[in-house]
Parts: sequence; C-alpha cells; structure tokens
Amino acid sequence: MTETQRNPLAKSFNAVSLIRFAVPSMAMMLFMGLYTAIDTIFVARFINTDALSSINIICPVINLMVGLGTMLAAGGSAMVAKKMGNGKLEEARSNFTLIVVTGAVAGLAITAMGFLFLDEIVWGLGASEILFPYCRDYLKVQLMFAVPNLMQVLYQNLFVTAGKPTLGLLLCVLAGIANIICDDLFIVLLRMGIKGAALGTGIGYMIPTLAGTIFFMVGGSELHFCKPKMDHVVLGKSCFNGASEMVSQCSTAITTFLFNVTMMRLLGEDGVAAITVLIYSQFLLTTLYIGFSMGVAPIISYNYGSRNIRQLKKIVRIALCFIMAISVLLFLFSLFGGDRIVKTFAQNNKNVFEITKTGFSIFSFSFLFSGCNIFASALFTALCNGKVSAAISFLRTFGFITVFLLVLPKFLEVTGVWLAIPIAELLTFLLTIYWIFRYRSCWIRN
Repeated sequence: MTETQRNPLAKSFNAVSLIRFAVPSMAMMLFMGLYTAIDTIFVARFINTDALSSINIICPVINLMVGLGTMLAAGGSAMVAKKMGNGKLEEARSNFTLIVVTGAVAGLAITAMGFLFLDEIVWGLGASEILFPYCRDYLKVQLMFAVPNLMQVLYQNLFVTAGKPTLGLLLCVLAGIANIICDDLFIVLLRMGIKGAALGTGIGYMIPTLAGTIFFMVGGSELHFCKPKMDHVVLGKSCFNGASEMVSQCSTAITTFLFNVTMMRLLGEDGVAAITVLIYSQFLLTTLYIGFSMGVAPIISYNYGSRNIRQLKKIVRIALCFIMAISVLLFLFSLFGGDRIVKTFAQNNKNVFEITKTGFSIFSFSFLFSGCNIFASALFTALCNGKVSAAISFLRTFGFITVFLLVLPKFLEVTGVWLAIPIAELLTFLLTIYWIFRYRSCWIRN
C-alpha cells in the first residue's frame, strides 16, 4: 500500500481536490453555525429577547471552554500531522492520546470551578437584575457539559488529521439535529425556558464526544488511542502553537463582555439583544472561512513536515484565491440580505430589529477582510509559527477591537460600536499581508 493510499494528506492536490477535501469541514462548520443560530431563534421566539441577551452575557464562559479545546486541537493537530508526515507514527499516536486526556481533565476542572463561583461569575459578566435568573440557569446547565464541550471540539479537529473529515461532518449534522429536536421538546413542548435551551445544546455535545471516543478506541485509522507517554514538552508546544486559537476565543470573550456592557449602557437589554443577533450572525457567515481553514491546515502541516515545498506552495496559493472569492460573495450577501437575517432572529421585537438592521449594514464590510485574516492565522499555526498566528488572532479579535470599542462610542455612540469590528479587520488584514510576505522565505525554499 502506497503512502498516498494509507494517508489522504499525502496525495497531490489541485484546486478541485483541495476544495473537495475541505468541503466536509466547511459543511460541518456551516451546519454548526446553522444549528447554533436555530438555537438562538428558538430562544428569541419562544422565550423572549431577554433570554436571548442572557446567552450573550454567558457567552464569554463558553468562549473560554471552546478556546481551550481548540487550542489543544489546533496546536496538537499540527504537531501530530507533522510527525505523521515525518513517519513517526507511534509518537504521533501517543501525543494525540495525551492531548485528548488533557482536554478531558481540563473540562472537569472547569465544571468544578464554575459551580463553586457560579453567582460571582454571572454578576461579574455584567448581568442586570432582569437578566441574572436567565444567565444563572443557562450557565449552570452548560457547566454540566463542560467535558463533552471540550471533547467534541477536540474530535472535530482531529477527525481531519486522521483523514476522516466526512465523519466529523456526519457527527456534527447528527448533533445539530438532536439539538433542534431537543429545543422543540424542551423549550416549546415542555416549556423549560432557558434551561431547556442549555440542555439541548449539551445533548448535542454528547453525540460527537461518544462517537469520537469509540472511533479512536477501535483503531480503524492510523491515528488511534494508545497508552500515552506523559510529555510536558509536547503539551507545552501544543498549547503554544495553538495559542492563536485560545487567544482568539479569550479575546472574543473579553470583547463580547465589552460589547454587552457598552450596549447595556447605551440601549439597555434591547441593545444587548441586538449585539447578540449580530455576533451569532457573524459566526454563521464566517463558518465557511473557519471550516475551509480547518480542512486545509493538516494538509499544509503534512507537506511542511515532509518538505514537499512545491505542493505546499500550490496549496497555499489555491487557498488564498478561494478565500478571497468567498469574501466578496459573503460581503454582498450580508450587505443586501442583512434585513432578512436580522428578521429571522428579531421578528417579535421591533426595537431590536431596527437597532440590529442599522448595525448590520455597517458591519457587512468586515467580511471583505476577515476571511484572509482567519486563514492566515490557521496557516501560521499549521506551519508551527504560533507567534505570528497568535498576533493575527489577537489583533483582529481583541487588540484593535478593544481600542475602537472604548474610543469610538464616546464620539459616535452606537455607530461607533458597529464600526469597531470592520475597522479592526481592515487593519489586521494590512498586517497579515505584510507577515505573509515577510515569513514566506522561512517555510518556502526552492
């Protein structure tokens, strides 16, 4: 059996085959965005917009959990794929198992600490007296599913490294369907309110977690569980290399908090509901960028590890062209279809609809630049350059946004809030172009 037959990452890719390989990851992320959006639509329509606002208040805690899982997955995946490319298969399996076990232990620690300081966390995140009961109920249930949350993030990334992106897509679809069914059962039929929404989401986490554990235990692929060797160096490098993903989620957590506090001050609970609609819409539309980047990253790492420079250059060139084309399409879609997107979330609250519609027309311009920034961060992670990857994520999701969010509303009020992200993405895009050309010679040598 040839190397190409044993490992799908070793094949020679062209534009069509590269996109086809990334399609399952793109579809998976798109479906995740869709069922997350549907989750919030259920909350907005069958509970109220205050419950919708409470989800965004708690969102920073969820960001931290997802960030930890993504950091281990992205950083560890790059190392595992590189070692597979170098032919160090046993070492790759040991590292993979160690990373998964570390994720499970981290999830248990989050659950324990979360329950211990539950009320303090909710008040600290800026909940008003009206939103506090919703926030507390939602967070309490989410903490119960911290381990499955981290594990499903890990597995969705590692399925790609194992050469099984379609399996990740299938499990994501099943998880989404289960979540939607549970929303209808718990929120609409049983009237469990915000607890029902959190419970449905948690049950959705369980499907890829259980299936992924079984898949990697059976050992049906080159990558499977084994007795891990404790290696602090591997964990440290995985965390450092995947730091950009953790930086991105932590930054999102902090900026979400700042958005919530600013909109609460300017427009009250309806303002928080409006920014919630925008944030979830942004996640839905950027899933194509994230999914494509996730899909091609292991291929980049593999070719980097095997020193197939010609193929590496070709993959990066194709990926950049694809990302730029998608960026233009998403910009046009969000600019001219923003009203329909907003109405889906805020149909029952005219004030929230009007606030969000105005913001969406400004925010749409961010999609012209965010795709290249997201891909560039994933590219440098795949090339084991965590420093530049973290810098890109930090600037686009925290550094620039924080500055503009603290300054612009003082002069432009709510308009300043909507402008913060597009301007941050533009400035990061300019730096991204610079870094790609600056570091090109470090990983591409003719």
